[in-house]
Amino acid sequence: QLQLLESGGGSVQAGESLRLSCRASAVARCMAWFRQAPGMEREGVASIISASTNSAYADSVKGRFTISQNIAQNTIYLQMNNLKPEDAGMYFCAAHSSSLRPCTPSSSSAFTFWGQGTRVTVAS
Repeated sequence: QLQLLESGGGSVQAGESLRLSCRASAVARCMAWFRQAPGMEREGVASIISASTNSAYADSVKGRFTISQNIAQNTIYLQMNNLKPEDAGMYFCAAHSSSLRPCTPSSSSAFTFWGQGTRVTVAS
């Protein structure tokens, strides 16, 4: 059972930056970030295929967020710049290891492992 541990959430002002981390207990082919604001549906943010530069982003974060990885540590990061109040919510790390499943932030049903989340608050 793959375990995921997120960290790095916090409270910032609009326009500031945060970096989230997610460490996996083992190698996963695909890892991603999702977020959920109170009363809203979960939405995909970014995804990355392990040991590749193949990544994808939600339109709402393109140009502001960057997903990256440290393969040796089974860790992914989400660098979030120019944060907006609408970026606030609980951020979840997710992963799967199937080459038959898509690895995109729009394919939440493909992900079989989920972390507990880390909260991001953005004040206007």
